[in-house]
Amino acid sequence: MDSRVEKHAEVIVDHSVAVEEGDNVVVSAPFVAEDLVVALYELLGERGANPTWWAGSDRAKRALLMASDPDEFSAPEHVEAAVKEADVFINIRASENTNETGDVPPEINTAYRQARQDIREEIMGSRWVLTQYPASGHAQKAEMSTEAYEEFVWDAVSKDWEEQRELQEKMVEILDPADEVRIQSGETTDITMSIDGMITANDYAKRNLPGGEVFTAPVPDSVEGVVYFDKPLMAQGREVEGVRLEFSEGEVVDHSAEKNEEVLTQVLETDPGARRLGELGIGMNRDIDEFTYNMLFDEKMGDTVHLALGRAYDKNVGENQEQNDSAIHMDMIVDMSEDSYIEVDGKVVQRNGTFFWED
Repeated sequence: MDSRVEKHAEVIVDHSVAVEEGDNVVVSAPFVAEDLVVALYELLGERGANPTWWAGSDRAKRALLMASDPDEFSAPEHVEAAVKEADVFINIRASENTNETGDVPPEINTAYRQARQDIREEIMGSRWVLTQYPASGHAQKAEMSTEAYEEFVWDAVSKDWEEQRELQEKMVEILDPADEVRIQSGETTDITMSIDGMITANDYAKRNLPGGEVFTAPVPDSVEGVVYFDKPLMAQGREVEGVRLEFSEGEVVDHSAEKNEEVLTQVLETDPGARRLGELGIGMNRDIDEFTYNMLFDEKMGDTVHLALGRAYDKNVGENQEQNDSAIHMDMIVDMSEDSYIEVDGKVVQRNGTFFWED
């Protein structure tokens, strides 16, 4: 067994979800990630946990979606029952073909996601972590060799997360009491939002592994302006590029994309909350320095911000504040490395990707 796989498993079990004796643990992973599942099972056995492996398959999911009537989608009762009995969820992404579901019509993907919203809500109320195994499909998408991608993933995962937490706490202390944030980048992005009364979270690999961001939720009806997302994203198995959104009173009133605009349109039509922002995130992980078409890593890059359409996380919504609700949560990235700044209550806290304390 590769020692880096064993280290990955240790970070998951001991840091990210802190498995305890007697925990019922669901490990969701495709077969290509079997080495990591084996390493996890060994640790879970040592800690007296009760694991089960849900072996996912993009090919199988595609077959289901293409053969089903989307009007008949529902949340399977046996899955709901299993989810309610579980204490911990470990979700491992790994794909040999990241475009496997790319020919599934967007409206079918949307209907499937809406039908399983309650299951996702139940999972997010437990201890959970999302992580990445360095499979060949992701290496190809990142335009890396398998060996280089393995190094990239495991270097990002095996960090001193307490040191990272302390670094990011500087930004938490700025955002948490703040009223307004402005993001400006070149001539294409100038957007403001209120975060008054919202709660800023410090992501140091307790939910996402790797971690490396500070994030909060905008007040839903406060977002104003235009934002251009100059980094592409994968959505519903398709690559969406050049997304432009215009907001008025918190709602998307105009949108476009340079590639696969129909996917973006379908996402926005998911439900009313899909046209509003649920998250503002600031990347702070300097060890992630390459764009890899994988949001789990890309949104953590130290010279980026990301905004998410759709659902706001419960932990970010302050008492008596409105929570944006939606069946989707889609992150999109703005490169802040040049001709850009983040302003909090009138003070510039990052310029051209550099935080003021780094000067």
